[in-house]
Parts: sequence; C-alpha cells; structure tokens
Amino acid sequence: MAASDPSIALAHWRAVRERLFRVHPQSPVPAGERATFEARHFGHDPRLRFVASVEPEPPSSADEPPLVLPNSGADALAYRRIGRVRLPFPEGECRLSVFWMAGYAGGLFIPFRDATNGIETYGAGRYLVDAAKSADLGTDPLTGGLILDFNFAYQPSCAFDPRWACPIAPPENRLDRPIQAGERLT
Repeated sequence: MAASDPSIALAHWRAVRERLFRVHPQSPVPAGERATFEARHFGHDPRLRFVASVEPEPPSSADEPPLVLPNSGADALAYRRIGRVRLPFPEGECRLSVFWMAGYAGGLFIPFRDATNGIETYGAGRYLVDAAKSADLGTDPLTGGLILDFNFAYQPSCAFDPRWACPIAPPENRLDRPIQAGERLT
C-alpha cells in the first residue's frame, strides 16, 4: 500500500495507530485518557517522501562495542550504525544515520530531531523507521532503496507517558529545519 498509494497507506497507518492507542492494554497513553484520545498530525506533504540508498559504514571490528544511543530511561539498548542516507529536501540535502538494533527485537531504526521538537512535537525527537514496531515502509521494488516518508514520522511512547523508556535521536540525526509532517503533539 505504501508503495502504490502513499496517501491511502498514511490514512490507514493513522487510523490503526489511533485505535491501538485507545484500546491496546500496552498503550503508552495513560489509561484515563485513552477513551478520548485523538492523535494530531501535520498535513500530508508528498515532498517529504524519499527512496534512499543506505551508504554503508566501513566494516567494524568484531571487538568494537555496540553504540548506546541516548535513552529517556535507565535502560541502555545496543545499536550498530550500519550506514547513512542522503535526503534531498526541497531546502537542501540532509543526512541521517541508520541503526540496527543489536538487542531488543532487532531491525532498522532511524530516530531524528528537527526544529519542531519541544514546540509542536516531542522534545527528544521522533521516529522515522522502527522495524521492531513494524514502523517500516520497506524498500522500493525497482531500486531496492529504503522508502522513507516523514508523513509517517511518529512520537515515541515516552512522549505520552514518562514511565516508558525510549531511545532518542543522537546529535548526528538532528536536522536543522522543521519537519512539519507526521505526528505532532500540539
């Protein structure tokens, strides 16, 4: 759906996510607020959808310890930087590091921060890809590049309730512009 009709896929993603926040027993929304929870989003911006090739990191030594990304809680989760993607924003190219979750559930992980953080979105950033939570649009069937669509960007669980511990975007994934796409808090 995300490859053939991004706007339909986005509407589906938003509806399912909002429903889960209301009814799932492990919802990050506090129990007393679930019944009336309504997600907020920026408008859909097709210019913020990219197909990007991962520029791989040089092979690392087997003895090199995994990275520990900043975390909103006490737990430390291990990651490996597997490469970077270049994103041709209308205002100019930006790069984001792509991580592999070495523990937890495994998979790709791309957190980011931007100029909306702490104003319209969670102060510590949002997630663009989190394969452990099935927040991954996959790859383009023609090029094999990652489909990265900021319209699907979402707040980590700790944005709704501080009892949740979440990995947050490291400084290298800070974008110097507002990304007014995806979920918002205000």
